[in-house]
Amino acid sequence: MEFGIFLNGYIPGPAAHDSQCEHDELLEQAKYAVFADKHNWKYVWFGEHHGLVEYSHMSAPEVVMGWVAGQTDYIHLCSGITSLPTLKEHPARIAERAAMLDHMTNRRFEFGTGRGAGSHELKMFNVMDTDITKSMWDEVIREIPRMWEQKDYDFHGEHFTVPTPHNVLPKPYGQGHPPIWVACGNPGTFTKAGEMGIGAIAFNFEPIYALQGRIDAYKEAIQSPIDQVGQFRNNNIMMTNTIVCLSDRERAREVAKRQGFGYLVSLVNLYHDTMSRDPNAAVWPTPAAPPEFHMDDEMLDMLIESGLLMVGTPDDVSEQLTQYEKVGCDQLVFGLPIEQMHPEEVYEMLEIFGDKVIPDHDPDRIHSTDRHRATAKPKFPMFQYPVPEFDIPVLPPGARIGK
Repeated sequence: MEFGIFLNGYIPGPAAHDSQCEHDELLEQAKYAVFADKHNWKYVWFGEHHGLVEYSHMSAPEVVMGWVAGQTDYIHLCSGITSLPTLKEHPARIAERAAMLDHMTNRRFEFGTGRGAGSHELKMFNVMDTDITKSMWDEVIREIPRMWEQKDYDFHGEHFTVPTPHNVLPKPYGQGHPPIWVACGNPGTFTKAGEMGIGAIAFNFEPIYALQGRIDAYKEAIQSPIDQVGQFRNNNIMMTNTIVCLSDRERAREVAKRQGFGYLVSLVNLYHDTMSRDPNAAVWPTPAAPPEFHMDDEMLDMLIESGLLMVGTPDDVSEQLTQYEKVGCDQLVFGLPIEQMHPEEVYEMLEIFGDKVIPDHDPDRIHSTDRHRATAKPKFPMFQYPVPEFDIPVLPPGARIGK
C-alpha cells in the first residue's frame, strides 16, 4: 500500500476572510508537500474548488503544484480533482495544462478527474443542471487522451467542439501520459472506473468495511477493461482518511479528542449537495459536534475500529492499517491540515509516519503509477488526415534536433 496527503486549501473561521491569514495558510499547506517529499510520502493530492468559503480556497491548484514541483524531486503531484464540465473550461485547455504539468514536474503529475461535487460552485460557471455533468465527463474523458496523441485533432461533440484540426500542445513528456483517475461517489462509478481502466478515488465518509463491495467490483472490472480510455491501465484504489500519529500514544489520543472535531464535516454537508448524505447530517453553521460535545475514549475507539480515523503511535497505526489492506486499498491519503492539530504537530506526524510506518508497508521506492505508465502503448494514429510533403532547408541555429 502506498501513501499520500491531500491539500484542499481548508481555512476555517475568521482566517478565511483575512488576507494575511489566507496567504499564510496556503503557503503552509504547500510546505507540507515539500516536507513530505523528504519523508517517503509518494503522493500529494490537490483539491480544486470554487467559491467554497472556509472549506476550500484551492481554486488554482496547478499554480501551487508548480511551486511544490520546483522544490521536490520524488513525490507525485495529483489533481484531486479537475472537474470537467465544458461550460467551466474548454477541454483543450485542460489537456494543455495537464501535459505542461507533466513536463514541469518531470512526469510526476497525475490527472484526477470528476464531475464536480456541488451545485454551488458549478453555478459559478453557469452549470445550472448538475445532472448534465455526467454526460460532459463521459465525453471529455475520452477526448483528452486523443488530444495528447494526435497532431491534427478535431472533434464535433455534444458538449464541445474543435472545429478544425489542431495540434494540442505540448504533448505529454516521454512514454505514455499522466495516470488518469476519477472520483467515485456512488457504487456504479467504481465499476465504471474499472471498465475504463482508470484509478478510483474514494472519499471515506463511511466505515471502511462498507466499501468492500465497491472495491471488489472495481478490481474485477479493471482486470479486463471493456472501455479503456488511456494508453495503460491505472489499477489503483485511492482512499482518503484522517490520522493523528505521534510518538506518544496518550498525546495522540488527547489531540484526537480536542474540541473542533466535525467542523469540516458540516462544511462538506453544506457544499457537496450532489453526494448522498444522511438527511439528519449537520450542515454548517450547525456544528457536526455541538460545542458541549467532548469525545471520550469509547467514541474514539469506535471511530478507529470502523476505519474512520487512525490514532496512536507508529505501531498503533501500523496495526490499524491492516483493515485498509484487507479491503484492497492501494493508496491511503490523509487530509491536511487535520482539524485538531497545530502546524508543528502536522510536521511531526509527517515525519514520524513517513519515516517509521511507510517503509514497513511500502518498501518499494518506485511509484505504482510509474510502473503502470511504463506499459503505455499508443491508441490512436498520430495523424487522422493526409500529411502534405514539405521540406525546410534552413533551421534557426539554436534549434534542437531530436533523436
